This record gives sequence, C-alpha cells and structure tokens, in this order.
Amino acid sequence: MSSKITVLGVDPGLNKTGWGIVSVEGNYLKYLAHGVIQSDSKNNLAERLNAIYSGISEIIVRFLPTEAAIEEIFMNSNPSSALKLGAARAAAMLAPAHAGISVNEYGANKVKKAIVGVGHADKSQIAMMIRRLMPTCPDVKNDAADALAVAICHINWMPRLKGAF
Repeated sequence: MSSKITVLGVDPGLNKTGWGIVSVEGNYLKYLAHGVIQSDSKNNLAERLNAIYSGISEIIVRFLPTEAAIEEIFMNSNPSSALKLGAARAAAMLAPAHAGISVNEYGANKVKKAIVGVGHADKSQIAMMIRRLMPTCPDVKNDAADALAVAICHINWMPRLKGAF
C-alpha cells in the first residue's frame, strides 16, 4: 500500500523565490500549485528575508507538504550577491524546518539531469519537461518551473521511490 507524499520545491532568490507543490502516490505524479514570492527591493534585507520566510510559511499552511526540497546555490563571482542569496536560501529553508518538515538540498545540475536527462539544460527545456511530466500544470516559467523541478528531483531521489518513474 502506498501513501501520498507532498513535496514543496523551492528555487531560492532574494528578488524572486520560486515555489512548487507536487504530490506522488504510487507511481502517479500530480501537479498541485506553483508561484513566485517577490520581495520588494526597496525594503531592507531583514524585511526581504521575512517576506520569503512568511511566504513559504503560508504555502506550508495551505498545502501541508510532507517534505521539502531546495536548490543549492552556485558560487557567484560577486561575494555580496552570494551572501544575499545564501541569506534568502536560509530564510526559505527555515520555514519548513520550523514546521517540522525535512529539507533536502539538490545541486542545479542534479535537478536538471533528473528532469531533462542532461545536467546543463536551459530554463525552456525545464519548463517543457515539467509540462510533459505533469500535463495538468499550466504554462510555468523560470523560478516556479525550477521549483517544480526541484520537487520532482527530490521525488526521484527518495529512497522509497527511487526508480518509480
């Protein structure tokens, strides 16, 4: 007997944090929702991080995910940008952790390979494969598509489901 698992996928960013909710029961992958949390660049860093944390917290209350997955950051050549992205990622990770949900981390190449089959796929390829894997998903772009991809990657790598798709 299989149980339903609902995964929150997150593509962190200080300006735009993509999120996606996917469920799996047995071998059936189901799209539930997606969106983008935007922080106001006019606000100070603490207010922007709070917007990310609050937004993810609201999504958790609404969709009750059982697990969460987030994309790891890549090293940026600008140290200030890398630190701010790291802070945004921490805010996005803290919300599910605070709710008692395990948070799993995946590198961008691993996510792309899980969805497209190639570790250096572009954003349009990711979005196209999201629509193929979940036909009920409306047209999704960029940050939200990446977040859905992170959720699906997590499902593909879960030990109890590995090889189910």
